[in-house]
Amino acid sequence: MSISTGWLEALRDLTAQGVPVALVTVIRVDGSTPRDLGAKMLVTATGRVHGSIGGGKLELLVTEDAQAALHKGEACVRHYPLCIRAGQCCGGSTDVLIEVLNAGPLLYLFGAGHVGQALCQALEGTAFQVHLVDSRPEWIGNAELPASVQKHPGTWLEFVETAEWSSRVHAAVLTHSHELDREILADLVERDLAFLGLIGSKTKWVRFQSILKKAGVSASKLARVHCPIGLDLGRGKAPKEVAISIAAQLLRVAQS
Repeated sequence: MSISTGWLEALRDLTAQGVPVALVTVIRVDGSTPRDLGAKMLVTATGRVHGSIGGGKLELLVTEDAQAALHKGEACVRHYPLCIRAGQCCGGSTDVLIEVLNAGPLLYLFGAGHVGQALCQALEGTAFQVHLVDSRPEWIGNAELPASVQKHPGTWLEFVETAEWSSRVHAAVLTHSHELDREILADLVERDLAFLGLIGSKTKWVRFQSILKKAGVSASKLARVHCPIGLDLGRGKAPKEVAISIAAQLLRVAQS
């Protein structure tokens, strides 16, 4: 177990990074206890702790239960007797609420163009934590983007080297350049993602498959790519219409 301090500041940082974390709150105390009602701490999946609910054996047990809650993705309430038999000597008991935060699906959105902007708007208020990647300051700096969107103004290479890669990651490649789309896709197709989509026509996808196969990408990996991305909702081609079709597909995948 690794210990830090300042749970509130840590929560801001972890939320900005999209890192799943368990928020532990003391919701009931009886008799002598190390901390009072409302004491809080954060626990990450690796067991790193920010803040404290009392230390000692209690905190160790709570940390283990918080990690288990993160693994399940479910909130829970736990009761801890602070008696000698339980490895404590306070004599009282404590109940804690363990809440799982930042554990929703992640969307790595490559391209802050018209469709990318509209997709950020369409997913606002959903479970998706959106990370928008684009090196063009005039696009990623748009003040109308939802405040919840995490903006990454560097190159896509800089982003993928530091980003989390897990089964909750969804990725959409919607850049302004076919060459850039192909470069990003060649990297992402080798990763184990919940969803990988590429904007473009069927003709574009046939051309990309030919190039990527020659580069050594297997047919089974290419088969996981959704191109054209989005559900077939008709002939609408306006950025907002395309974004709605993509959002609908992402939500369907995330809820399946």
